[in-house]
Amino acid sequence: MTQFARFTPTKQKFAKASGKGIEFVDWKDVETLRRAMSPNGKIYGRKRLGTSAAEQRLLCQAVKRARFMGLLPFTSATL
Repeated sequence: MTQFARFTPTKQKFAKASGKGIEFVDWKDVETLRRAMSPNGKIYGRKRLGTSAAEQRLLCQAVKRARFMGLLPFTSATL
């Protein structure tokens, strides 16, 4: 075995299921959305987050809504 062990990140769940079984990402849950963003305010990609394409679209839409409502910053100047 080599001296460098492979690091496999754990998959984070951003989407939640509603009572009717519909998946959604809550745009008011700022702490969860911050984990999906870089310190500069950019949204991480699918490979880094380990999300599916549909979950990534929901996540991006939730971050954009939170930014518009003033819960998340657009740039790193306010982080």
